[in-house]
Amino acid sequence: MKAARQPAPVSANAPHILVVDDDRRLRELLARFLSEHGFRVTVAKDTIEARARRELFVFDGVVLDVMMPGENGFDFARALRAESDIPIMMLTARVDAMDRVEGLELGADDYLPKPFEPRELLLRLTNMLRRTAAATAKAVEPSNTVSFGDFVFRIERGELRQGDELIRLTDRERELLQILAKKYGETVPREEIAGDEELGERTVDVQINRLRRKIEIDPSNPVHLQTVRGAGYRLLVD
Repeated sequence: MKAARQPAPVSANAPHILVVDDDRRLRELLARFLSEHGFRVTVAKDTIEARARRELFVFDGVVLDVMMPGENGFDFARALRAESDIPIMMLTARVDAMDRVEGLELGADDYLPKPFEPRELLLRLTNMLRRTAAATAKAVEPSNTVSFGDFVFRIERGELRQGDELIRLTDRERELLQILAKKYGETVPREEIAGDEELGERTVDVQINRLRRKIEIDPSNPVHLQTVRGAGYRLLVD
């Protein structure tokens, strides 16, 4: 007699899903099915239990029933979205299209009517997490180009253009603009900009003024390259 095949252990780095549903049978089914397909799963029978779980764990996604005793899924989704961008898939036995619209308006990422095929939930959940991961990666990916006014500066190349015209920069002006562009919107201290220059911070002020003459309409009243009194300089981009 062959021994029953044991499911493969789930990786500690696998996506962690919170399943919130008052139907015990469905909770257990989803927990088993998602675990078999490589997810870590934590379950909660209501929103009170779900909040307690969120105090203990960081989740990558939530599968959330709409109709539950006490606080319903809509209210919980609204509270979640007010504090987090966590992906939310809502489940409901309702067939009214307005319920689906309400869930999506509250910030749910997907909406699946009951009864459903577990494989469909798996596909939708995987796609939802993939979209969220891609959007997050894009949001945190450092930009290699900044724009301010009529100008576009390519940071790595150190290339400044105004429309189709290439603006000539000295090596020091290029380095200066690269330092500010990499931290655009932030105040960069004079000493950080000066680096190891022997003439120090006064040289920075001179170089800033020269750079302003190339990128500001009125260098005496700069819009893009601003002085933060007593601290340093910052580049404001579009």
